[in-house]
Amino acid sequence: MQKLREWHARAFSNRFLLFTNVGISLTLSCLGDVMEQHLEIYSGEIERFDSLRTSHMATSGVTVGIICHFWYKMLDKRMPGRSMRVVAKKIVLDQLICSPVYISVFFVTLGLLEQKDKHEVWDEIKDKAWKLYAAEWTVWPAAQFINFYWIPTHYRIFYDNIISLGYDVLTSKVKHTKSHIKKIP
Repeated sequence: MQKLREWHARAFSNRFLLFTNVGISLTLSCLGDVMEQHLEIYSGEIERFDSLRTSHMATSGVTVGIICHFWYKMLDKRMPGRSMRVVAKKIVLDQLICSPVYISVFFVTLGLLEQKDKHEVWDEIKDKAWKLYAAEWTVWPAAQFINFYWIPTHYRIFYDNIISLGYDVLTSKVKHTKSHIKKIP
């Protein structure tokens, strides 16, 4: 038990927190895609598991983990405290600034990994990002209230990612659903 406490203290220390946060984001993004692919196989939407797709989703977890790590640090530095007013401001900024950035970076990261050109990535963002953003407004304000009001800063990404596991399943579904945009020759 002592070894576990030592590992925990080290992993969530300032020195290793970025690596811990990125590792958690990578792992749960990967797990979310694995769960979604199994749902798609079960429902007959796809025939077999695509490990490249899962590795791409895991890589997107790295970019998102980095963004969230520095975003939360910046919010706490610029708006210290846990009053209702401070928490409300953080939630609004999180939804209006970080969510659109996070969603865009998600699609750009996957577009690069899938070797899409900038027009294909832009079309996919226009077609699919609003679905994720709408879902963010249903889940995250309440989740972020808990996060900003009760959760210590060094555990925020961990908490965020636990809540995100269900959202990661949706993210994978939205990302890998065929686009409805018609290409003009």
